Amino acid sequence: MALRRFTPAWFVLGAGFAFAILALTVFGHAQIAPANLIANVGGRSSISLDGTWNAIVDPYETGMGSRFYLNAKPKTKSDLVEYNFDTSGKLKVPGDWNSQRESLLFYEGPIWYQRYFSYKRRAHKRLFLYFGAANYRAPAWLNGKKLGEHEGGFTSFNFEVTDQIADGENSLVVEVDNTRHVESVPTLSTDWWNYGGLTRSVELVELPQTFIQNYSVQLAKGSNNLIAGWVKLNGASGPQAVTVEIPEIQLKKSVTTDASGYAEFQLKAAVQLWSPENPKLYRVRLSTSEDSVEEEIGFRTIETRGTQILLNGKPIFLRGVSMHEEAAFRGGRAFSEEDDRILLDWARELGCNFVRLAHYPYNEAMLRLADRLGLLVWEEVPVYWNIAWENPATLQNAEEQLRDVIARDHNRAAIVMWSMSNETAPLSDARLQFLKSMAAYARSLDPTRLITSALNHFEKPNPNLRVLNDPLGEYLDVLGMNEYLGWYENRPEDADHTEWKMAYVKPVIVSEFGGGAVYGMHGDADERFTEEYQANLFEHQLKMLQRMPGLAGMSPWVLMDFRSPRRPLVEIQDYRNRKGLISDRGQRKQAFYVLQKFYEEKAK
Repeated sequence: MALRRFTPAWFVLGAGFAFAILALTVFGHAQIAPANLIANVGGRSSISLDGTWNAIVDPYETGMGSRFYLNAKPKTKSDLVEYNFDTSGKLKVPGDWNSQRESLLFYEGPIWYQRYFSYKRRAHKRLFLYFGAANYRAPAWLNGKKLGEHEGGFTSFNFEVTDQIADGENSLVVEVDNTRHVESVPTLSTDWWNYGGLTRSVELVELPQTFIQNYSVQLAKGSNNLIAGWVKLNGASGPQAVTVEIPEIQLKKSVTTDASGYAEFQLKAAVQLWSPENPKLYRVRLSTSEDSVEEEIGFRTIETRGTQILLNGKPIFLRGVSMHEEAAFRGGRAFSEEDDRILLDWARELGCNFVRLAHYPYNEAMLRLADRLGLLVWEEVPVYWNIAWENPATLQNAEEQLRDVIARDHNRAAIVMWSMSNETAPLSDARLQFLKSMAAYARSLDPTRLITSALNHFEKPNPNLRVLNDPLGEYLDVLGMNEYLGWYENRPEDADHTEWKMAYVKPVIVSEFGGGAVYGMHGDADERFTEEYQANLFEHQLKMLQRMPGLAGMSPWVLMDFRSPRRPLVEIQDYRNRKGLISDRGQRKQAFYVLQKFYEEKAK
């Protein structure tokens, strides 16, 4: 099956961050389309389209041939129209379809979403439909006219609808297809649930003719008192004045864009630096004669020195945990601030100053909440396991998803690392070139943050020695490392005499370790899936990791039990990965308290 690419209804060309960048790849010069994302939609005038949508399940994808997107009605009693959104089933947006109907729990394929909305045209306004995410491929139509389509299950996208919207009632149709394909990102096999649907909010955004599309207001690399930023206008027909303000410190500066609407600026500023202990945020406002936008932004520096990670120039040990974007208690894809707060509050209760948001971009609200709570973040794109390394379209897809998450989240102080991948295989020249290209691309988009990947290839010169020497390590700032000693190999006690060596003098984060346990299942410390086994495994792991050279942090697997189709063991897993320190019902397992105690000591 040919890969269906992202075909936006509009895009912006211009200099600067995430705009018109040529990415040099192993396959030659591949044009990566410029990011067309509207930044900070929460700070704009918008109309929510969330709520109950009409939905038609379409396992044979007959809807395209039958033109469901027209939302046609029979004009006479003899007209043949074999679908009817008005009398179809319903699904809530945002939300995944799998957790809304038992019959759709395992469903993979197309579902057609439709809803009506009314709009009263306003003069001199441009309109955009903004989707927080749709998993995985999503073509959209407004009043029967195609707007474009998006590929990628976790990144935001928008279409301009100024010319398509009607004054009065409108019909919006989106076909969402979560079918897995070998050439997609992620590929066929994952260890998480393939939640389909319009999983995040949908909004109609009102903007002026010329508006502030995106901007960066962050400390310059290596500086704690120089803000080096840029702003990009959409719709500019010539140079425009833009004012940047941080009222709390009486900072105000005006810059003039070039003809394409792009300008860079530098601001000397004495700011309180953001940190987990002091997550200070400043209200930042950008304005033009037609538009203004504001949000809260924190300022901090992040860098490495040898095997240390330095936050604001000082070494920091990252006390973390890995997560999945799955809702506690109710289950399904997490999407609300309540969902986010439960998970991040649990991480803070554990003693964390750091979370690894595996294995894909989470909703924007999660990152903004991490800013407010003072949690450092590792953000990842879904280059997972055995990707189609030699397929140029797969690389383009991966880089587009990387581009779009950086375009959305680059002003978040909490994010200190962009992760290119997780547990990728096999080791090969094609894999290395693919991931090298991604790392170089990420640095070209955002030179201020660290680049990492979760690696899991080791040499074993003898039973008691493991050497991390993945060639990708040369191109990373921080070495992520997943190891499951005591679960997928050997016994927990074998960690006591296992030593580690690193081929690179760089900080190491043990990005995964752990084992499964069913909450309330008890037995001996050597009995699988008991709380005692998991707690014993953590005890031995933590002693081993303290001997590991270059250790700068850890994010054990995983905060909470989550659904996985790879885990069918009846009455133990029941299609859930049970490696959580907390059950999906919020119950703390013994290992939670083992790690909590360790982090309390580390924080002293």
